[in-house]
Amino acid sequence: MTGFDLVVRSRRTVTPEGERAAAVAVRGEKIVALYDHAAPLDAAEDIDLRDLALLPGLVDTHVHVNEPGRTHWEGFASATRAAAAGGVTTILDMPLNSLPPTVNVGAFEAKLRAAAGQCQVDVGFWGGAVPGNVKELAPLRERGVHGFKCFMSPSGVEEFPPLSVSEARRALVVIAGFGGVMVVHAEDPALLGEPSGPTYREFLDSRPDKAERSAVEQVVRLAGETGARVHILHVSSAACLDVLEEAQARGAAVTAETCPHYLTLAAEQVPDGETAYKCCPPIRSEANRDLLWDGLRRGVLSCVVSDHSPSPAELKAPDFAAAWGGIASLQLGLRAVWTEASRRGFGLADVVRWMSANPAALAEISGKGSIKPGNDADLVAFDPVATGPVDAALLHHRHPVTPYHGRTLKGAVLTTWLRGRPVDGEPCGRLLLGEQ
Repeated sequence: MTGFDLVVRSRRTVTPEGERAAAVAVRGEKIVALYDHAAPLDAAEDIDLRDLALLPGLVDTHVHVNEPGRTHWEGFASATRAAAAGGVTTILDMPLNSLPPTVNVGAFEAKLRAAAGQCQVDVGFWGGAVPGNVKELAPLRERGVHGFKCFMSPSGVEEFPPLSVSEARRALVVIAGFGGVMVVHAEDPALLGEPSGPTYREFLDSRPDKAERSAVEQVVRLAGETGARVHILHVSSAACLDVLEEAQARGAAVTAETCPHYLTLAAEQVPDGETAYKCCPPIRSEANRDLLWDGLRRGVLSCVVSDHSPSPAELKAPDFAAAWGGIASLQLGLRAVWTEASRRGFGLADVVRWMSANPAALAEISGKGSIKPGNDADLVAFDPVATGPVDAALLHHRHPVTPYHGRTLKGAVLTTWLRGRPVDGEPCGRLLLGEQ
């Protein structure tokens, strides 16, 4: 009980067993023990948060950093600064929107060089599965990507085309062979259309629930045929839930996530012309939102991650038909989800499971996702009762465009520790490589 570098005490420490009063003892970069809240401990620094909550650092497995190549959209320095301010201590970068996209080892090396020395939180990487690169998947895995992202419909950038069903099957056979995971943007291109006009309603009608459900059905079938582990990204439509639940009940290795914007925003609330709300798949109705929360309650949806996809303001114009689709929320996800979760009777332990423990398990990132001995001392001091409006000018991502501007959210991130050190603007994050 002596010689600790840091002790953080809280009457609301969120552990894998739930909330408890505890003192978290840190030596070097690791949590070494949990003690009673008032235990006398010898430490270089001893912080008592009292009734403020102590959370594990969040793990956001769905972040579009866009560097190199489109760093004017977002970059590692700005994205990881925003992450730390939002209580996120680990992100996984998506393989598209950067140039080159991460679809071979050479492109991955370029990504690693771009990220080196810039990151304020830890960063891992997804590789990409695109037509013609099936032979690149095993080398990418060996080099350290955590899994593979594919699209079933056009991605929005021509250098990252979608897989056909037969191409997806070939990729999944290879991925199953080395025990990897495919994360899938699931919309059926045959059921998507072009918006008939510039309004949000016309955009929403162009990407119907049936397009999402059809693609999820295809992916679930392919998972069964190949034995591969698959994860459905950013589920926006509750029409997918029964398909997912049936697959999970059969024991299929199929998981799914949703995002803060699908849980907190609704189509009925989208103002005319406010293209900051545009994303693919789209934000749907209030009734649909309630069903997504029920999917989380039942465990059909296991992760809540940002799908942080910013762009320059000029690309979010002129209307919903033409604007870039992407929500920028990396800094705000915890507050947004907690605002709605607490109103619906969920606790901080639920939020931590969805936003830290389960994403870490999805990407097989060891030492992250929970406050327990042996894990990295990634910690967040969080005030769960504070409230305040979002001011886009105070956001740290490169372009402060967000649908949350002016919205009152609950909670405040007060301090973020990465491996036992408070994040203070210095780029002390590490690049996390997967199983090699």
